[in-house]
Amino acid sequence: MARKKNLLPIGFTMGDAAGIGPEIIAKTFASGLPEPAIVYGDVGIMQNTVRKLGLDALLRVEIISEPEACPTDPTIIPVLNRWQPLPDNLPMGQAQAEAGRGAYEYLCHAIDNAMAQRIRAIVTAPLNKKAMQMGGADYPGHTEILAERSGTRRYAMMLANPELRVLLVTIHVPLAAVPGLITYESELDTIRLADLACRQAGLQRPRIAVAGLNPHAGEDGRFGREEIEIITPAIETARAEGLDASGPWPGDTVFMRARMGEFDIVVAQYHDQGLIPVKYLGVEQGVNVTVGLPFIRTSVDHGTAYSIAGQGIADPASLRTAYETALAMTQPMAVSQ
Repeated sequence: MARKKNLLPIGFTMGDAAGIGPEIIAKTFASGLPEPAIVYGDVGIMQNTVRKLGLDALLRVEIISEPEACPTDPTIIPVLNRWQPLPDNLPMGQAQAEAGRGAYEYLCHAIDNAMAQRIRAIVTAPLNKKAMQMGGADYPGHTEILAERSGTRRYAMMLANPELRVLLVTIHVPLAAVPGLITYESELDTIRLADLACRQAGLQRPRIAVAGLNPHAGEDGRFGREEIEIITPAIETARAEGLDASGPWPGDTVFMRARMGEFDIVVAQYHDQGLIPVKYLGVEQGVNVTVGLPFIRTSVDHGTAYSIAGQGIADPASLRTAYETALAMTQPMAVSQ
């Protein structure tokens, strides 16, 4: 059944071609997508992937020149690529400069189209930081590229699954650098972004829990003073603005309380504090949302999985969830006539 013509497509980025990105994208298309979608990636890689998965009787891959050329036929995987073609014999399961640079270029292309409102949202398959750096793009990950290329200064990474939402104050930095990055401004900005993220998900008055940085949330200054001098003042300002924020709560119990329904979202102070609870509940249904961008971006909650790349056994569930989350966060956007 053909899809409607007048909807902007969702843009998938293929990610690292030597990882599981092409496979989970092909499987997601094979499962049926209710609304238009295109892939920013390599047409040869996608064609080989569809063939190796035995999906060539169900799907065909076609290269297109612009998002507006997205076909309405759901059995077609339309591919956009302004980067050079990748080699046909690209080895799977290892970091390579060509695949890393390609992943970066596909993402930049999608960002440019999203900024021009030519696609509805971006859904990213995983990239490999080492491969990308080998290819000359020295970034810690997706988030920093998205923010820089879109000119976004206030942003945060949210990880979510059916049981828990977590937003991070600091992201891809060494643990030793975290205390210096915990400022009144960064805390308040992140609390505001947590409120925005929940409202985009349909919650009218989100209950925001803020985790402490130190054990026992500092225990009245015994284990650190960040909670007293920085985090609590930011929470008080947020509450004065009308946000339902509370804390700082001890990091060893706040995620359990949120999972039990006491809070709608937890503001975590650093990467592992927030991501371990979410990923422990299972990466299959997890989704990563970059909050604060001028467009919607969602992503899988896992990496390139080099160890199983090319074996046909990768689970596309997280990518499917990311696609459905992007649909839910965007109103249908019509193509300009």
